[in-house]
This record gives sequence, C-alpha cells and structure tokens, in this order.
Amino acid sequence: MSDRVLLLESVHEAADEVLSSGDVAVKRISGAMDESALRTALNDITVLGLRSKTQITEAVLDAAPDLEAIGCFCIGTNQVDLDAAARRGIAVFNSPFSNTRSVAELTLSEIIALHRGLCDRSRELHEGRWHKTSHGAHEVRGRILGIVGYGHIGSQISVLAESLGMQVVYHDVEPKMPLGNARTLDSLEELLAVSDVVTLHVPATPATKHLIGAAELARMQPHAMLINNARGSVVDLEALAIALQESRLGGAAIDVYPTEPASGEAPFSCPLAGIPNVILTPHVGGSTIEAQALIAKEVAGKLVRFRSRGTTMSSVNVPSVDLPRLHPDHLRVLHFHHNVPGVLSAMHAAIAELDANIHAEYLQSLGTLSYVILDIDRVDQPALHERIAAIPETIRLRILA
Repeated sequence: MSDRVLLLESVHEAADEVLSSGDVAVKRISGAMDESALRTALNDITVLGLRSKTQITEAVLDAAPDLEAIGCFCIGTNQVDLDAAARRGIAVFNSPFSNTRSVAELTLSEIIALHRGLCDRSRELHEGRWHKTSHGAHEVRGRILGIVGYGHIGSQISVLAESLGMQVVYHDVEPKMPLGNARTLDSLEELLAVSDVVTLHVPATPATKHLIGAAELARMQPHAMLINNARGSVVDLEALAIALQESRLGGAAIDVYPTEPASGEAPFSCPLAGIPNVILTPHVGGSTIEAQALIAKEVAGKLVRFRSRGTTMSSVNVPSVDLPRLHPDHLRVLHFHHNVPGVLSAMHAAIAELDANIHAEYLQSLGTLSYVILDIDRVDQPALHERIAAIPETIRLRILA
C-alpha cells in the first residue's frame, strides 16, 4: 500500500520531489487547520507535514490511527504533543539547523537598522515627512554585541558581527568554544550590563520563560537595543514596552510573540506597536526561499528514510535507531513496544516458530518506549505479523519487504 502524505501550511515544494521518490500520494492544503478539520483530513493519512501553526493534540492523534510519522518543517516542535505521539509509536522529525543563516542575517540587518533608526525614517517618508538627521544614528563598528545562547545561530551572528567591527560577548548555560575574538561571560547579568545590543537565541523552556523581564531590562544601558528572534515566551513584552516608553532602552526588534495569529486574516496586537525605533516582524526569521527549500529537503528526507528503512535517527520523541540494510532478500521488522523485560525474547520466539534466522538487530529504549529493527529471513508475512502483533506489549508494528 502506498504512503498517503498530507502537507499543510504551504510547505516548500522541494519536499514533493523527495517524498515522491517512492510509492507515495502527496496531498497539499495551503493553510493551517483547526482540530475539527484536521481530525477529518487525517483519515487514512500515514505521514503528516506541517509548519508551526497547526496544533497536533492527543485528540487529533486519536482520530488518526494510520498516522506513523509527523514532519515539522521548521525548527520547533511545540505544536505537536510529542509524548502522545511517542505513546502511539509515531515518530516526529524537524529541521533544527537549516534556517540558521536566515535568522542570523535578519538579526544582523536589525542591528544596523536599529542603530540608524531606518524603519522610522522609512515610515516618515511614506507619510510625506522629510526628517534628515544624524541625531541618534550610529555606526555599529566598535559596539558591543551580547549574544544570549551561543548555538548554531548565535555563533553565526558572532562571526558576522565581528566582520563589521563589533566586539562580541556571549553567555550560554553550556560551555561553548568561542569563535574569532568573541568572549564568554559568566552570567546573563554581566552581559546585559556591558552590551550595546543584546540578541536572544535560546529555546522555549520553563527556564527561559520571561528570561528578559523588568529586572533584566533595568540592568541594560539606556541606549542599548534588544533583539528577540528566538521564542515568544522569552521576553516580557509588557515590561519591554514600559522600558522603551520611559526611554530606558534605545530600541528593540521582535520577530516572535507569546501568541501569534493562526492566519494572515486574523487580527494581531502587541504592546510594542507604535513605539519609536521598534521593529516588529511576523515570525519571518527563517522565512527565506533558501531556508524553506533546505528545510523541505531535510525533513522530507528524514520521513522517507523512516518509511523506507525504519530509521528514527534525529527524531525528537522516539528512540534513535538506524540499521543498514544488509541484503535485499531479508524482511525488515520495525517494532515499537513498551519498555518492559521479555519483549525481545517473545519476538525471537515468534520468528523462530517460522524457522527464520535473524541476521541483524538494533534496539534502543527511551523512557517507557522501546524501538527495535530486525532483519530476518523471508517468511510468510501475514503469519509473521500475526505472531508479533499478538505480543501484548506491542504498540506499532510494520514489516518491510
């Protein structure tokens, strides 16, 4: 039976070529879907692709018994109930690094734009006002850039900023090797106090919720700029609005928000709207043609490898297992099961009953979930399926010829 793939939210068309390399039927829906519509749309779907707006809840998964894999064509996976998916043996994949250059370039452009007040000058001309002034306009050369989170994006920004003559300091909760002349600082407080620009590149976790609030903003210099292209929960926007309105900060650029509209037709409001030298963008940090094409190819490739080989390497919610195909004449058994003693022995016994030899095997466990790939002699597939599916701990079984 062919795979039935549903792609939502205008996933880049580069995914189609990768997904269609096998016996696959791809269906597209351009926008996000609410829970009710999604429960209907997922009937008979084996692979789902989405971006950040569609929410995959446990109720949605309950209505999709054929669903075996979800591809998040973006960095984050917060839109998917990962635990509920894992309990059903549904592997979830994402693309954590493919848009890093796009986010880094946006951040660099915002650093320059904020120091020159470019968005305000542009808006004034659109309104018919000629306001030519150097007041408040500065070069970025020699300024101190503070990077919070020195991962793939933060480290790229570090290199780009140094090429402009900026001094770079950074703080990360994990030890990270500095690039170029960047210096690590021991605390967020020290970074906030010395930086002319602070840019945030941290994940959304309980520890980073309102990482920048009123107390942190008070530590920053009055001329300093704040940039958040990370996650909407990281900055207290109400506190930021007050600091800007009271001239305790020089400007801000925000691309992510605690609550974002589900579509372009939905209204949007933000406490920062209308404040001078504030750049607001609609979560477009990774929205370049180049980034979306890379993401599409990467996530689609992961989905294809999972469907064709059972590979779960780089999945965010199930054990990571990859077993090379040794011989085209072997059957491949893919088995998600509860992580309790005796399951593998029961599988071995079921295979032995059919006089089949096991040629390769790889099992990994993650919490209460285990996943194993076995390559065995060819036997009667319905009989094999019946025996292994009857093992009480089985969650999901698939056999590849």
